[in-house]
Amino acid sequence: MKLKPSKREQIFPLPVALISTVSKEGIRNAAPWSNVTPILRPLDEVVLASWLKRDTLANIRETGGFVINIPPVEMAEAVMICSRNYPPEVDEFEMAGLKSHPSEEILAPGIEGCLAWAECTLVEEILRENFSLIIGKVVNLEVDEKFFDEEGKMDFENAKPMSCMLGSKGLTFTCPRDSGKSADYSEMFLGGKEALSPRP
Repeated sequence: MKLKPSKREQIFPLPVALISTVSKEGIRNAAPWSNVTPILRPLDEVVLASWLKRDTLANIRETGGFVINIPPVEMAEAVMICSRNYPPEVDEFEMAGLKSHPSEEILAPGIEGCLAWAECTLVEEILRENFSLIIGKVVNLEVDEKFFDEEGKMDFENAKPMSCMLGSKGLTFTCPRDSGKSADYSEMFLGGKEALSPRP
């Protein structure tokens, strides 16, 4: 079975983040984002893909900062409210009933109730004909300690970070589950002391 280009997004389980920004006039904006990813490890830089006509993109260009908020599945209703196409002068925190989480390094606030808050500053914008890639540097990272241990590992089955699967008529919110299998990073390297051998 082959999928048409318009349906190819349906094969990817996608993360759901809320990107919070503030305009130069001080108006708060919150927008759901799935086209966001860390650039390799560790989480020093991230990249966002954005359509050109987005208030989020305009605010990042104007203020140079944004927050990646990681919502739990319980925030699905607020995420959907934030997905609506409000005029730039509308405070989307107020529309969705969101409370600000104070940021330390940038102007834009985070969003209370989320699992983690990555404050980012604009490093580079790669402009294409129909979209833009925003590269940001993570300058402050906080997490809700109820869902993280001392090493920073998330208890994801209790935290329930939001993800989604896209369909032809809408999306389904999902969250990760333990598969029963884990692996050490050392297993990825061949030629070391514990080199992998082919399965029989």
